[in-house]
Amino acid sequence: MFNKMTLDKAAHLPVWRRPVTLLFLMALAMPIAFNVWSALINNFVVEVAQFDGADIGLLHTIREIPGFFAVGVIAILLFMREQVLGLVSLLLLGVATSMTARFPSLAGILTITMLSSIGFHYYETVNQSLQLQWLDQKRAPKILGWLLAAGSAATLVAYGLIVATWERFDLSYNFVYMLGGGITVLIALYCLFAFPQFEERTPQLRRMILKRRYWLYYSMQFMAGARRQIFVVFAGFMMVERFGFDVHELTALFLINLTVNMTLAPLFGMAVSRFGERRTLIFEYAGLVAVFLAYGGIYYFGWGVVLACILYVVDHLLFSLALALKTYFQKIADPEDIAPTAAVAFTINHISAVFLPVLLGLLWLVSPAAVFAFAAVMAAISLTLATLVPRHPRKGNETRLAHFRSAPIK
Repeated sequence: MFNKMTLDKAAHLPVWRRPVTLLFLMALAMPIAFNVWSALINNFVVEVAQFDGADIGLLHTIREIPGFFAVGVIAILLFMREQVLGLVSLLLLGVATSMTARFPSLAGILTITMLSSIGFHYYETVNQSLQLQWLDQKRAPKILGWLLAAGSAATLVAYGLIVATWERFDLSYNFVYMLGGGITVLIALYCLFAFPQFEERTPQLRRMILKRRYWLYYSMQFMAGARRQIFVVFAGFMMVERFGFDVHELTALFLINLTVNMTLAPLFGMAVSRFGERRTLIFEYAGLVAVFLAYGGIYYFGWGVVLACILYVVDHLLFSLALALKTYFQKIADPEDIAPTAAVAFTINHISAVFLPVLLGLLWLVSPAAVFAFAAVMAAISLTLATLVPRHPRKGNETRLAHFRSAPIK
């Protein structure tokens, strides 16, 4: 844990101690806790705490507050290394997830959700930074695709066990949350002590920075946060509230998502390498516009559960293409900007996440279709922004609008 090593020297380590292996283990650990929480939370809050649309909106607003304050990672990095902070955050996520069912009240669920969210968002901030620092630009899209596939595979096993055993053994929410969170804790502890601390090639700035030449990246992050909330908060809730999905049925739908994602995620990385970030992002956002409009059609026209399930899978699949946004930033960024900009970008991504879930939760009580119509508008704005990404992004060629290039904000 306390040994330090440069990335160049780490290339000579055994495979099981290399930086890429650490990234893969973290990619396995995080989705287990987070997705076990996600798989059960809609049923848990409805059956145990009698949540309605406004309550679920409030829950996800609380869950997103630590993401809004992800910029605080920069302050923590003044006295803690990124690698250590990422693993400590992963530990917090696992511990909090394991305790979720022990507090079956509105106040209890909101409190434990806040703790798990701190772990999740701080981990994700640091993890994105480490990925972009440790992976070279040529290999990054493909390896990011494989990391997505690894996370999907780990979650697939967890969901498969839930589907196979939930009814057969009459499992409790507490048992499943304890198991899922506990596995994440064990993996995080292993990573904390089994790997040396890898030194970054370029020392990272330990202060908040905003650069005008990153404006397009910031804008796409903001819009991504807005439209993501509607999927995360309301798509699964729709399956439970409108179609009456039970835990094992909703988890089975997640299993389909994971199987497709595990198979196609490596191809997504190859697609980014082959077609570039611009075309990939345009394809993603155009698809999301269609999907959200179709979600609204379920309420306007009474379309059935089969279409809803198909849309849910396609929706989840399109979000996986967001790895193109990471590689876009990697290509335009100054190397020393990666860590602080990852924190700033996470905060920007979560600005809308703090207020949208609760406001849209109230709108949901009046018109669920209007919520999805709003999401389509968000995706359409993202599509417009994606057309401004240059075909070959790099420093000095950040957007197709040359007159927006400028010096850093002082």
